[in-house]
This record gives sequence, C-alpha cells and structure tokens, in this order.
Amino acid sequence: MEYVSTRGEAPSLGFEDVLLTGLARDGGLYVPGAWPKLEPDEIAALAGLPYAQAAVRVMRPFIGGDVPDGELAELADEAYSGFAHATVAPLVQIGANAWVLELFHGPTLAFKDFAMQVLARLMDRALKRRNERATIVTATSGDTGGAAVEAFRGRDAIDIFVLHPHGRVSDVQRRQMTTATESNVHNLAIEGTFDDCQALLKALFNDLPRRDRLSLAAVNSINWARIMAQTVYYMVSAAALGAPGRAVGFSVPTGNFGDVFAGYVAARMGLPVKRLVVATNVNDILARTFASGRYEPRGVVPTTSPSMDIQISSNFERLVFEATGRDSGRVRRKMAALADQGGFDLEAPELDQMRALFVARRVDEDEAAATIRRLQTGADYLADPHTAIGIAAAGHEHAPEDGPIVSFATAHPAKFPDAVGAACGVTPPVPARLAGQLAAEERYTVLGTDYDAVAAFIEARSRAVMEPQ
Repeated sequence: MEYVSTRGEAPSLGFEDVLLTGLARDGGLYVPGAWPKLEPDEIAALAGLPYAQAAVRVMRPFIGGDVPDGELAELADEAYSGFAHATVAPLVQIGANAWVLELFHGPTLAFKDFAMQVLARLMDRALKRRNERATIVTATSGDTGGAAVEAFRGRDAIDIFVLHPHGRVSDVQRRQMTTATESNVHNLAIEGTFDDCQALLKALFNDLPRRDRLSLAAVNSINWARIMAQTVYYMVSAAALGAPGRAVGFSVPTGNFGDVFAGYVAARMGLPVKRLVVATNVNDILARTFASGRYEPRGVVPTTSPSMDIQISSNFERLVFEATGRDSGRVRRKMAALADQGGFDLEAPELDQMRALFVARRVDEDEAAATIRRLQTGADYLADPHTAIGIAAAGHEHAPEDGPIVSFATAHPAKFPDAVGAACGVTPPVPARLAGQLAAEERYTVLGTDYDAVAAFIEARSRAVMEPQ
C-alpha cells in the first residue's frame, strides 16, 4: 500500500513510514493512494467475529506486507484484551431503528482507545525493528491525551509530550493524563485553546530540522493509522445490523473530523452507508461549512462537551482532497487561504460531493442537556454530553423509516459527572479503573503559547535528540 500527501509535494510512503511520520513534510495529511475494497461477503462475514479478528480483516489491506498476518493478529488480540466488555464495542438499542455504539469500554473510557492501543503497539514494533527512538508530541481537547498516555506509558523507545488547553478539559480527562508516573510521560498545560495546542503541534512538525533532530512522531488523528483503526467499528456495527444487505447511518460527535472521516473510509471500502451525520456543539465550523460552503474558524466557546471545542478540524483536509478529485494543487491553495485569509470556499461540485454522504447538525448546550434527561428518563440510558449531541443530531437528520442509525457513545458518562448530574440529576457511577486516578498526585507543567518555549521544553527532555550530522 502506497500513501500520498493531500498537498502533493511530499514523497509517497509505505505504511510503516506513514505510521512513524504522521504529518507529511509538505504539511499535508497522508491517505492511501487507492482505496482498498472489501467484497460484500467479506463485510457480511464480520458479523459475530471477535472484535480483534474483525480488526485484522479490515486493517490488513492498509498495512500490506509491512506487518505479517500472524504478528498483526497477536497485536490486535493484545490491544483489545484490556477492554471491559466482552464484545469490545456493544450495540445498545434506544429506540425504533436507533442504536448506540458504546466506544467507552477501553482503558481510558473513551473511543480514542480503539485506535491508540493499536497505534502504540504498531509504533513500538516498528521502532524496535529499526533500533530507533521517537518523540511523540500530541495535542488534545481531552480524550486523546489520556488514551495516548495510557497506550505509550513506560515504552522504552518513546517519549510522549501531551499538550492540553489549561483549564479547558474536565477534571477526569486531565487526571487521566497527569497522574502517570512513568518518566517517559510529560504533560504540558497550554494557556490557550485546543486550536492553540494544535497550532503548536503543527509548527513543531513544520520545523523540519527540529523535527528530524527529535525524531518527531504524531499520534493525533492526523496519523493515518488512527483513521484506519477507527474504520473497524463502522464495519463491525453495520455488519451486526445487516450490512451489506441494508445500508446503515451513523451519527458521530465531531471535533477534529477524524472519527467521522473513518466512516467515509468504510464507505469507500464498500460498506453501504446511508449517511454520516456530523454532530457538532456550538463550535460549529463544520455545520456552517456544510450549510454554506465557507470554511471559516471563529473563536472557541467552552462547553460541557470539551472534546468538541474545536474550530480548526484538521482531518477535514482529507475530505477536501477527495472532493476535489484528489487535486493537491487546489488543496494547497485552500489551505494557504485558511492560513493567510482566515478561511476558504468550497466550489459547488466539491460541496455537492460532500453532501452526497455527509450532513451536519449543530446541537446547543440546552438541547444536549435535554437529550441527557430524555435518555435517562425515557430509555434508562445515561449518556455523556458528547454522546447526547450525537443522538440529538441523529434525531434531526435520520427518521426510523430510513433504516438503522448508529450514534457513537464516545465517552463514559463518568468522565463528565458534573455535566451529566446537572442535566438529569444522576451522578454516573465511577468505574473501578478510574477511581484510583481521581485520588492520585498530578504532574504537569503550565506554559504559554510561545513556540520557542514549548519546543525548548520538549528538546531538553527527549531521549531521541540526535547530534547534527
């Protein structure tokens, strides 16, 4: 499998190099040079398989021969062995043709575990095989950081630096990052928004001499392997509901656009997807874009769904690349306009192509809280604010007669007890794996948004620093 950059000026790479590279050297994001296909009988055969086995079948075409099948199977078994539910990702019915896919049974109680547990093992394997070290720098709006720390803590070949917006993640999310005691884990609380954290991350990767010196690697959803691993649960849940014999819709709480783009990947692989509902909170750049064709960030507003408090959705570039017919020149011009002029416009054919599969819906704070109350009283189902936004958006954009729709439960309600309790009067029970973190000592450093200060902090602590050749 060959991978190409959305901006067309970086070299094509194989899977293992893309895994360790993350962001392309031209600032673009890697995507497969051609989309692999699963035959209808291959999709149907996923129904009832143990999740790890299904993951191997879906991911294998993207990995090619870079990981032997036997090793990939062992890796997947290990990655999902720590999930608390026997089916890993259970489906729960909450209404007529309405389902919730619970993606919060992993070690950090959020959907990010599905990809991060695989990514850590793939990267560790590749680095040890090459006798190399890497410095991981990641930006998080909440859940990515905890999942990354859990997956990479204590790994000898890797140092990990996590940037989170100071005071803008929940207490539980912060503690899942900052209570790790391993010396290879470093947490930076940045005095700004998630978009500021993400801008620092991109600046590090675009600083090519420093990038090479630190052997920088990315585990945000700009890393293709994250998207690949998240594609699995679309395939598995749809097969359980009758695919490919019938199309299934999905509603996805969306911030950085990676999780919902995995649904696009599943569709390109042959899964019959009725529609992909892009569910946003009041930080609604994606809803505005799908409505008007204008992609234009505004100020970030803090909400009870902090993982979605994002105004620059990095993975949207991958969809722009597809909608332009993979015209990397047009992508470069749009991304330059975003940087220089604060936004860009989609042409009518590009927007029409996106709308053929995607629809977007904004859900405000009052509706999110009302949805939590309705689910708790009407369906005896306790949802976190992100999940509630996805379910509310699904109710607006998909009718029961349209067939089944699956809303993603992206986080356990215990990660947001204050918001859930305020909405419905019920305090979520704390899972045993979380209880210890709530009482443990925290370790993190507060820094501003100055690039030089952040870069110097990382460079002083990375074990991968190499002398100039």
